[in-house]
Amino acid sequence: MRKEQKANYPESARGAAALLVRMVLEDGAYTNIALNQYLRGSRLSDLDRRLATELVYGTVKASGTLDWYLAQCVSRPLDKVAGDILAILRISTYQLLYMTRIPASAAVNEAVKLARSVSHEGSAKFVNGVLRGLLRKQEAGAFVLPDTEKQDADYLSLQYYHPRWLVKRWLGPWGRGGTERLLAFDNTAAPVCLRVNTLVTTRDKLLADLTEMGAQVHASEWSPYGIVAEHLPSLHTLLAALPQHFYIQDESSMLVAPVLAPQPGMRVLDMCSAPGGKATHVAQLMQDKGEVIACDIHEHKLELIAENAARLGMKSVKTLQNDALQLRSEWLGVFDRVLVDAPCSGLGVLRRRAEARWRKQRKDLKLFPPLQLAILKNAAQYVKDGGTMVYSTCTIEQSENHYLVEEFLTQHPEWQRVEFTHPLTGEQVQELQLLPQNDGIDGFYICKLMKKQ
Repeated sequence: MRKEQKANYPESARGAAALLVRMVLEDGAYTNIALNQYLRGSRLSDLDRRLATELVYGTVKASGTLDWYLAQCVSRPLDKVAGDILAILRISTYQLLYMTRIPASAAVNEAVKLARSVSHEGSAKFVNGVLRGLLRKQEAGAFVLPDTEKQDADYLSLQYYHPRWLVKRWLGPWGRGGTERLLAFDNTAAPVCLRVNTLVTTRDKLLADLTEMGAQVHASEWSPYGIVAEHLPSLHTLLAALPQHFYIQDESSMLVAPVLAPQPGMRVLDMCSAPGGKATHVAQLMQDKGEVIACDIHEHKLELIAENAARLGMKSVKTLQNDALQLRSEWLGVFDRVLVDAPCSGLGVLRRRAEARWRKQRKDLKLFPPLQLAILKNAAQYVKDGGTMVYSTCTIEQSENHYLVEEFLTQHPEWQRVEFTHPLTGEQVQELQLLPQNDGIDGFYICKLMKKQ
């Protein structure tokens, strides 16, 4: 990670984009958090906000491919280019290659001006030379992608902006067609989804209220509690008008609590709860009667759960700092329901986290199954005889899903799978593995288990 001092970026769409791209790709910031924080404090026009947002998300997602092009236009390794200048080159290359409505001359000229403002005249000339060289190579057809038939992984990696190791990994189980659809899905813009708080309103009423506010929304096909938005007013506006009526939650994530099927008056444990979406959904299904213990190992995340529960008007949710790997003897056999939404590789939700695909490494995937199995084993001890436990993840890795549950059941014959209703087809299933390339929503896994009496 680079250590050179940050430059002063101008408050403009491209200035904001270059700064934020550097923060994400060089300093480890999260795209959505960094962008939201910047925009909250900025004076950019709506047009510039939209341009900055498109540049940031597009550049971060396509950064591996952008670097492949730039490496053929820069005479030294890219990690030897100053971080501020590399960020400008990246956002400018994204404009030249993928934003055809922006004239090439404008993209280059703005990049040169930006380089001059954050560095010096030498950097401005360097940026001008690199970008004009890139345009010449592009016009001459000098950029040749790998062969689509002989070098599948290399081609798909560059064409769809994913690391080669991940593409190669997916080609095995999903094949060329499935992998290509999955990669394309990851590059789509994820809609904002709202879960209606049925303690205070209905979905039809919330749809009507949102429409009256100028939103473009429709009911989710997957969840009776879900609303999918094509366009919404600002979050500040929504919360001011409808403070208790909704929770922002992905459609796939909304499917977990109904499978747990909590009833009013029950004691429920959510082992890995932050930021509280599933815990508050559980409380909602229980009509806020009973007790939901929402746990996390980090105190600051517990505060977020508590804030969300309080905003929704839920009193049954209690937060508790807890290590999911450590046994609590006072909890042995006392809960009617336990939810284990386990830490995972997150490979089912890459479209929602622009930088995630570049931060994951193949070796990291081996770390999750042992951790998940240990948490699941610990959680199982807290369930009453005849009680149920739901295991879920937001990944499509079978080693973290189907095979992990199989291993748990092999080691724990006192547990068995329980069928539940598929949310779309209505058929009875023993597990639900959502695949983005087939189902059109984020990848997710849900399995319901029962402790035999």
